Amino acid sequence: MHAVSLDAPYLDTDADQLCFSLDLPERPALAEREVRVGGLDVRLRLLGASHQVFAGPVRETVACLQGADRGLPDSHTRELPGWSYEFGAHTRRLGPEEFSARVARVLDLVAADPNSLCGVFPGSPEAVTAVVVEAIGTDPDSAETDARAAAGLLWRTWHTYPQHGQIVSTYTRLEAR
Repeated sequence: MHAVSLDAPYLDTDADQLCFSLDLPERPALAEREVRVGGLDVRLRLLGASHQVFAGPVRETVACLQGADRGLPDSHTRELPGWSYEFGAHTRRLGPEEFSARVARVLDLVAADPNSLCGVFPGSPEAVTAVVVEAIGTDPDSAETDARAAAGLLWRTWHTYPQHGQIVSTYTRLEAR
């Protein structure tokens, strides 16, 4: 998947404005992609400099949300019927050269992965939001195709803020129990 040029400015201007939720409905999306990974239908959605991932029982949102506590949790876990969910987030502030090198690695990773979505915002080729999802623990010889055929999913996201040299990376693991 190659990066999509988005015709919209950033809605979130700093990593500290991002919030986390598992309880929100769809938000207006600038780009969306549906993929089937490990027997699950997954919706990857880009919202401004934010994302939503809908997979199985999860509706993960990382976005600037009015009325929500700002800042992402370093980690969050939740038990759902038949599933366990684990989320982690990390923000790095980098110098210009290291920032550019890391953004280039993210863009290369997205370009090489068929289960990804990446948006590039106007004004900077390094202003990106990217999501990559993969199956974990699947049996390649299994003929099962329902949701329980997969042991789970792993997705990673990156939100970059070139004006501040910030990269927010998230890591999510959704596993069948």
